Amino acid sequence: MLLTNRSKNLYQEVILDHNKSPRNYRAIDFPTHFAKGHNPLCGDKLDVYLIVDGEDVVQDVSFVGDGCAISKASASIMTTIVKGKSVDEAKELFTGFHEMATGKIEPSEDPKLRRLQVFAGVKDLPARVKCATLAWHTLDAALRNKQEISTE
Repeated sequence: MLLTNRSKNLYQEVILDHNKSPRNYRAIDFPTHFAKGHNPLCGDKLDVYLIVDGEDVVQDVSFVGDGCAISKASASIMTTIVKGKSVDEAKELFTGFHEMATGKIEPSEDPKLRRLQVFAGVKDLPARVKCATLAWHTLDAALRNKQEISTE
């Protein structure tokens, strides 16, 4: 399989760093929102925990689980970006990330996606789209009070 430059850059330093040392990798004891995510295609599994205050602001967000480098890095970066955002902003980020990962938009089309553009190359690797979006689908499920999500 011939990889494009964008695909080759998928495993760049940021992804490797977040995989090796994931941020916010812990369970929150008393979350206001929680969901389990599973990607049966490759076996990635993760749980997302959130504390959302009375004004619908994400005060804390974390995850635990096992998965490939893309899945774990995506969850790690997601938690750093979503913390402090409103629920509506988090949902907008989910939509934008999903559209970018599936090739519907370029990261340059939405300035909010700038920090997430490291995952833009997954659109060239369809089997990896579900790896990159698992954490985001799980976040969205948690915010909708859906306890479990699968990317099948």
